[in-house]
Amino acid sequence: MATPLLTVEGLQHVYMRGTPFEHQALAGVDLEVAEGECVAVIGRTGSGKSTLIQHFNGLLRPQAGRVVVAGQDLSDPKLDVRALRRTVGLVFQNPEDQIFEKLVGDDIAYGPLKQGLSIQEVRRRARWAMEMVGLPFAEFKDRETFALSGGEKRKVALAGILVLQPKVLVLDEPTAGLDPRSRHDLLARIRHLNRQEGLTVVFVSHNMDEVALLADRVYVMAEGRVVLSGSPRDIFADADRLAEHRIGTPETVEILHRLRALGYAVDTRAFEPDAAAREILGVVGAKRGETARGGV
Repeated sequence: MATPLLTVEGLQHVYMRGTPFEHQALAGVDLEVAEGECVAVIGRTGSGKSTLIQHFNGLLRPQAGRVVVAGQDLSDPKLDVRALRRTVGLVFQNPEDQIFEKLVGDDIAYGPLKQGLSIQEVRRRARWAMEMVGLPFAEFKDRETFALSGGEKRKVALAGILVLQPKVLVLDEPTAGLDPRSRHDLLARIRHLNRQEGLTVVFVSHNMDEVALLADRVYVMAEGRVVLSGSPRDIFADADRLAEHRIGTPETVEILHRLRALGYAVDTRAFEPDAAAREILGVVGAKRGETARGGV
């Protein structure tokens, strides 16, 4: 792997330390993300995923261990948090947490205006960010944010981060609550940002089909620790370990494992739709051959 853009070493975090409600959310997490990668963080609710990603842009600071982003050590008391948040953009699960202006254009332009950029540059960036997420500039810039659909609000929140031109985009459950069409469109936008625009992406998701579509590498978390890591192909092949941590697999993988359980020699690592289809068609072809021979 190339030199990491983001490194986490032995990260620990305890909520409400010293109280009866003390809870250790992170118990020594190690993680690396290289420039240009798309990395998924998965795990059941309460495994520490959201706590982990909130360390990436300084919302939480390391209590123990290290987080280094683009050469910036988040344990450094002199850290410029504003500069860090221009490097790492975090999109929350609920877009309403990030949208506060009345008009779409004003909301997306807020960040670069606060940076002191010229009106011309702010307008150029806002147009680019809106077009990138599928919000035509002329059509949406004067729309009232409260009247937007759930999918449109999520796109506004994403554009409000992209306009800052971060090096790393962090997404917490990016498609939660979206209808299938909006979900498909947003995933395609994220994939384009990563593959064509070269933006480094880290995302949390409970949807394994999304992980299979987007991720280059996967980290599996349980009880505040990373318990598995590797390529989607390797992770999804280990269905028993995933089941142990109450994590499912993409639908394609489930079908292949069922076929394997029935005695068919399929490659359960073929999680991508085209590859899975070839495995399934191989089984169908074999069955037809058996039927033809039985009928002779």
